[in-house]
Amino acid sequence: MPKNSTPVHRPAADTGSIGTRLDRMPIVSSHRTMTMLIGVGLFFDYFDSNLSGTVSKVLQLEFGVGGTSLKLFLASGFIGQFFGSILLGRLSDLVGRRRAFMINLLLYSSFTLLGAFSPNATWLIVTRFLAGVGIGAEQTLADCYLAEMLPAKRRGRFIAWAYSLAFCGVPAVGFAALWLAPRTILGLAGWRWVFILGALGTALIWVLRRRLVESPRWLAEQGRVAEADAIVRRMEAEAGLPTTTAPVSDVPVRRSPTPGYRVLFSAPYRRRTIMLWTFCLLSVTAYYGFGTLAPQVLAVKGFDVVQGLGYTALSFLGYPVGSLLAVPVLDRFERRTVICVSAALMAASGIGFGLATNVTMVVVFGFGYTLLSNVFSTASHVYLAEQYPTGFRTTAAGAAYSLSRLSAALLPFVLLPVLTGAGAGWLFTVIAGCVAVMIATVLALGGRTTGTSVDLPAPPAQQPTPAGRH
Repeated sequence: MPKNSTPVHRPAADTGSIGTRLDRMPIVSSHRTMTMLIGVGLFFDYFDSNLSGTVSKVLQLEFGVGGTSLKLFLASGFIGQFFGSILLGRLSDLVGRRRAFMINLLLYSSFTLLGAFSPNATWLIVTRFLAGVGIGAEQTLADCYLAEMLPAKRRGRFIAWAYSLAFCGVPAVGFAALWLAPRTILGLAGWRWVFILGALGTALIWVLRRRLVESPRWLAEQGRVAEADAIVRRMEAEAGLPTTTAPVSDVPVRRSPTPGYRVLFSAPYRRRTIMLWTFCLLSVTAYYGFGTLAPQVLAVKGFDVVQGLGYTALSFLGYPVGSLLAVPVLDRFERRTVICVSAALMAASGIGFGLATNVTMVVVFGFGYTLLSNVFSTASHVYLAEQYPTGFRTTAAGAAYSLSRLSAALLPFVLLPVLTGAGAGWLFTVIAGCVAVMIATVLALGGRTTGTSVDLPAPPAQQPTPAGRH
């Protein structure tokens, strides 16, 4: 490599060329289609993640779920997501983004449908765990896929559009539970129909996502440069761009093994790994602490089940609004700054919600909390996908994201005792403390990523070479 050339964009033979062409491409209909398909899939991820907390009070009445069983029910999906994020994140680097997408949606849809017909609490907890394994890598795969496919200068905006669609799943599950929970339809309790809606919707997305192409960056990293080049050329033709690149080399590329987890703590990546792991452990305390426990908080404040579901659903409307607010912001300001500012304001709104004493304050602070939390969350998803090279991007992102699922699984066991023992005000004060530590970590260890390429250099030992060269 000449001394004056930029030492990035070449993690594998011709990967840089593919990445540069993708980064410089204008937005075409293929970008919009893939953003929509990813966003609708994420819709059901968020539908599921908020499902347990939303119907928890109803299940307490039907199955007599309480104490340890209630905590296990609230945690089971997140525990499954912990394992799914690790396993399917790794699988995506080995077999491809598209194939991993198909596996995770199939698992989720199947076990959620089985959960709808649970005869008892034990069956429900087991199926929630297995559905969680399926959906666990959905956000990791979605973030990394879009980061690899979208132009560098528009990456934040379009991922924000995907999450604007996705977060509609949060109020959707709230209103679905509000309308269905008191009813019995075709002999099935209303809460079971909420599960069925999630399962059938995900099955439809499984069919639609068959249209997605494989990530050209991943193909090039595997040595399948001709396939990657063909996909990019089709997108360039769609944009009406002349083909300015020479045909790809016919020299076969020796594919290096996909790096293992040890590489995450090697010198080039140690700092960002420590930052992301700390970030993922703490951020979910604020984000899912509200989504999971809001109905329980309102019950402690004296609202009945139907009232609590109604006020929770109204508060949840802030989720899609927050993602829409992130659309013009993410490519204009540094991601790290957006994350820290929105997190601080979110913590303040949470304390207000915890101390609220009437319906107006509950809805206003709840809406403000969810709005700000989705500016924060959308920026976080973009930021996470920008930290590692293509060769082990979903392995690394999945490992970090799995810690957020583990933290979410522990939330009921940690935060419910605070809520019942000290009240909602102290609950959100504890959450605010976690947010403060998280902000300090990001400011101290996080780097700048807005507008930069995701084609980071691979570790030296992983650089592939043309066959026959040593």
